Amino acid sequence: MSTATEIAKFLATAPLFQNVASANLEAFARRLREITLRRGEVLFRQDDAGEEMFVIHQGTMVVSKPITGNVEQVLARIGPGECFGEMGLFAHSPRSATLSAETETTLLVLDSDNLHRLTETNPEAAAAFFHALVLVFIERLRESGNLVAEVTRWGLEATGLDVEKTR
Repeated sequence: MSTATEIAKFLATAPLFQNVASANLEAFARRLREITLRRGEVLFRQDDAGEEMFVIHQGTMVVSKPITGNVEQVLARIGPGECFGEMGLFAHSPRSATLSAETETTLLVLDSDNLHRLTETNPEAAAAFFHALVLVFIERLRESGNLVAEVTRWGLEATGLDVEKTR
C-alpha cells in the first residue's frame, strides 16, 4: 500500500490533478483507498450501482459496453492517471459501461463519504478537485459530441447520401 505522500506525488502527474496545489493533493490523497485487480477481473458491469470514482494508479483498464448476448464492444483502454466512475460518485447512478482490468491494476478509490469529509475538512482541496473534474467533464462532452457527429455522418453515408456534395 502506498502512503498519502506517495499517492499525492503520483496524482500530481495525473491529468485530472496537474493544476492542483501539492498541499491540496496531500489532503485529497488521504481520502483515497487502494485496491488491486487481477488481470481480467471485472470491477463493475454496465448498470451496476455505484457511488465511487477511480483513478488508475498502475495498470490498464478496458472500458466496454454489451452489444448482444456475450458480445462486448471495447470503447477504450485507459491507463495510469486516468479517472472513471465519477457519475456514480455524484449521481449514484448506474454504471454506464463495464470496466475490467486488462493487466494487474491498482486503483485509487474515492467514495462519496470521503468526498463529503474532504468537503467539510478541506474545502479548498475539494474546490480544486471539483474544478479539475469539471474540465474532465467538458472534454468528455466535447468528445461525445464529436462521436455523435461522426456516427451520424456514417449513418448518412450508409444510406448512400454523398455527404461531401451536401456541404
